[in-house]
Amino acid sequence: MNALPRDFFSGHDQAAVEQLDGKRIALFTNSYSYIVDGVSLTLNRLVSFLEDHGADVMVFTPTIPDPPIDPAGTVDPVRSMAAPGRPEYRVAGFLSAAQRRRLVGFAPHLIHIATPDFLGLDGLLTAHRMKVPVVTSYHTHFTSYLAYYRLGALEPLLWRYLRAYYNRVEHVYVPTPTMADLLARNGIRSGVRLWPRGVETDHFHPRERDLAWRRSLGFSDDDVVVSFVSRLVAEKGLDVFAGALEELNRLGVRYRGLVVGEGPARDELESRLPDARFVGHLTGLDLARAYASSDIFVFPSRTETFGNVTLEAMASGLPTVCADAPGSDALVRSGRTGYLLDGTDVGQFAKSIATLIYDPDLRQRMGHAAREEAERYAWPVVLGRIAGYYAEILGGPRPAAPGGHGKMRTDRRGMAIPA
Repeated sequence: MNALPRDFFSGHDQAAVEQLDGKRIALFTNSYSYIVDGVSLTLNRLVSFLEDHGADVMVFTPTIPDPPIDPAGTVDPVRSMAAPGRPEYRVAGFLSAAQRRRLVGFAPHLIHIATPDFLGLDGLLTAHRMKVPVVTSYHTHFTSYLAYYRLGALEPLLWRYLRAYYNRVEHVYVPTPTMADLLARNGIRSGVRLWPRGVETDHFHPRERDLAWRRSLGFSDDDVVVSFVSRLVAEKGLDVFAGALEELNRLGVRYRGLVVGEGPARDELESRLPDARFVGHLTGLDLARAYASSDIFVFPSRTETFGNVTLEAMASGLPTVCADAPGSDALVRSGRTGYLLDGTDVGQFAKSIATLIYDPDLRQRMGHAAREEAERYAWPVVLGRIAGYYAEILGGPRPAAPGGHGKMRTDRRGMAIPA
């Protein structure tokens, strides 16, 4: 397991948090308020944290009328268009001349970029022209998506762009050691820092289990409910999830399936799993109830940078059966809190799910252990790390310039640091 160092969770530097007071941060991101996903929720929480500690944040991002998220910070909407074939997502353009003037007038102390798209590239180049330090957080493992859309031949070209992009920033915030190693193997080493995502452990909690809600879906109290929570798109491992449940059906294993989420692949998934209950996109207490009212969580995705849904399921007291891939591999302690498996092996997934179905004591032990592990990921500690990283740049001597202008070495955890 490529877990985060245990001392990562020992707390954060309060002095660094206090240094946020009066700082001006510009955030460039493609995903913020127009869609509810892990990236948008994480960034809104980050901006709220920064503002709660005295920083001013201006957010350059696409938006839509009546967005589903009430955005934190001051949003300056960027021109965008619906993504071809995926209209729920937006493709952001460059800043307008008026927006550049507003950015210059805002005079940010630091620019934080979340997406290496056209908007992110514009933010990077603008930051260099303004001589403002720039950092970026790594939220989406874009190269892993290519195979799902028959674009694998483009992977070397995409890595070439990502190298040129990320090696020109001062910090790259990655969610897991696995992602740091992956970037390093592809030539991205400058200023890499660990920054996982957090979870609301008071919100996602085993106490939200609701037998009445289960019964409303046609589940009996002794049914073992196997759940999947995510956007319903191919790259989330839907084929392996459906295949595993089909294998359980073939073997005569008794269980009930629960799918939470929406997306373009819903119709196909429903056709393969006609006996499963599909409840659509859920938020808030409805989502917490769905997790806690399940018994086993399954997530075969191999494209995550961090398994937000895996962590939420763990906080809800569920054993998790996940792909041994970036994201879940930093969270799941295989054999203790769940299982990490080959993300392409339907048989392994079916076997592990069946093991948990037939052994309620094992489910309980793993569920308790998962909850204990999730409790380490408290948001105040996770967000406090950003304050410390910002302070490395904004407080004290400036680090060596990125992009080859300063020699780098790696520490004992493989993190890139100035020589």
